[in-house]
Amino acid sequence: MDREKLLQQKIGLVLSGLGNLSKIFAVQTFAAKKLKITPEQFTVLAVLYENDGIYQRQLSAMTLKDRPNISRIVTILENMGYITKVQESNGRKVLKLSVTEAGRKIYEDTLPVILSIWAATAEGISDEELDSFNRVQAKLRKNLLDKVNIQI
Repeated sequence: MDREKLLQQKIGLVLSGLGNLSKIFAVQTFAAKKLKITPEQFTVLAVLYENDGIYQRQLSAMTLKDRPNISRIVTILENMGYITKVQESNGRKVLKLSVTEAGRKIYEDTLPVILSIWAATAEGISDEELDSFNRVQAKLRKNLLDKVNIQI
C-alpha cells in the first residue's frame, strides 16, 4: 500500500481512537450501573476466570498490560477478595493467581453489562459486516504481534 493511501486511512489513529472511545463508554456504563469493579479490573479478572492458575507475567502478556499496571490491578483485586495468590507446590517463590468465589460472582454479575456494551457498540452492524471486521482485525493483530516482542 502506498504512503499516501496509508496517510489517508490513518489506521493507527483510527484504532487508537476506537479503543479510547470503547474505554470511555465502558467506564461511563460501569459508573452508571454503580459496579464495584472497573472495566480495567474486569478485563484482568476475565482473563483469570478463563485461565485460572496462571502467573502474573502470563497475565500481563495476555492482557497487553505492562507489569507495573498488572501488579497494581492484581493488588486491588486481591484486596477486594476477588483473587488470591497461591505459591507453587514445588516451593519456589513464584505465585499463581486464582479467582475466588467472590471473584467468580462479580465476574458473572458484571458479564451482562459487558455484553450490553458490546451489543451497543455493534448496533446497526450486520453479522456479515462483523465477520468481515473480525477477519480484518485478526490480520491487523497478527501483523502487529509478528513485529512486537511480548514476553510471557
